[in-house]
Amino acid sequence: MIERYTNPEMGAIWTLQHEFEVMLDIEIAACEAMAELGQIPKEAVKNIREKATFDLDRVKEIEKVTNHDIIAFLTNVAEYVGDDSKYIHKGLTSSDVKDTALGVMMKRSADIIIEDLEKFRDVLKRRAAEHKYTVCIGRTHGIHAEPMTLGLKFALWLDEVERNIVRVKAARESVAVGKISGAVGTYANIDPFIEKYVCEKMGIKAANLATQVIQRDRHAEYMTSLAIVASSLEKFATEVRNLQRTDIREVEEYFSPGQKGSSAMPHKRNPITCERVAGLARIVRGNALASLENVSLWHERDITHSSVERVILPDSTITVDYCLRKFTNIVDKLLVYPDAMKANIEKTGGLIFSQRLLLAIVSKGVLREDAYKWVQRNAMAKWMEGQDFKTNVFNDEDIKKYLSHEEIEACFEYSYYLRYVDTIMARFGL
Repeated sequence: MIERYTNPEMGAIWTLQHEFEVMLDIEIAACEAMAELGQIPKEAVKNIREKATFDLDRVKEIEKVTNHDIIAFLTNVAEYVGDDSKYIHKGLTSSDVKDTALGVMMKRSADIIIEDLEKFRDVLKRRAAEHKYTVCIGRTHGIHAEPMTLGLKFALWLDEVERNIVRVKAARESVAVGKISGAVGTYANIDPFIEKYVCEKMGIKAANLATQVIQRDRHAEYMTSLAIVASSLEKFATEVRNLQRTDIREVEEYFSPGQKGSSAMPHKRNPITCERVAGLARIVRGNALASLENVSLWHERDITHSSVERVILPDSTITVDYCLRKFTNIVDKLLVYPDAMKANIEKTGGLIFSQRLLLAIVSKGVLREDAYKWVQRNAMAKWMEGQDFKTNVFNDEDIKKYLSHEEIEACFEYSYYLRYVDTIMARFGL
């Protein structure tokens, strides 16, 4: 199902073909830098640039013998280049090329995810403005609390998405690094100029210091940032799922003509895409844990991280990209039912105004404990016996001593709860 909706641009980044293409660019750039230093003939670099290529099937064939992907790749490139191939990979170790390529690929995938987040942000901003004054009930512990607006829900998500954009941009900077510094990072067999030249040409920075590999705290930051994005999406999706429940049904995933909700029950309209997003978030969080396990390697490197990253990096970036695109579409087309919101907000018969009533009594000089007791006993009579809360408040002898009929009536007005909506929304330019 996911493959059906995968963004080809994101998927292409993580193909073996693209990875070797990036590695080849790195190897050629290293040769150019060596020529700049006079370490290899410039004519050789011209020949390498013109002839260097590879055939993925041939690389795989060679790897069956070498059991080493980078050597297989270099062997195949040499078959195309000829004698000048002796200058390729001079003084480099495999991770110089592999880790630098990975930095480029992670940066490119982050660019796509940031673009996704910015598009999602724009949709949220539009829906927040649209429903700025659409009154709904706020819920705590799943229980009706006090009135708010649907626009505030969207604005809350918008604020979180803005933070996620900042997080992913920071993570992109952390992983957009390369290293061309040799077997244990000492530049023993390669000039530091070559590293600087290659990284600048590939659009990334050179690591200040590396061992044989770039340190995996960077990759963990990247993966945990993706996990936070996925967790945010799960939170948003869970809210839609709850609000779509039959007994609430204030919003609903768009249900297209011809769509079917159940093989058995023709009436079903299920929040299937939100459920999919919520489920996939678990994979991304699990992958983030694996990235944290990768931080600790033996001495100057081992390869316990390598096999893990071949799975978690493509899977997480593709999954987050997919979930962002799908959920952006959900919010964009989300069906909203203001009449249901109004009906739901009135279900408790005015109990949601209890705090306003409490504060009004306290403002008259009554001890909070006493005022709380008076309001609560009337609220419990509504909950447990179905008595009308507002009527009981009007008839409560203790409350009547301090509040007039008009003052009690004022406590049951929605406008009081929405008086700062404009102030809040202005923070988002709405």
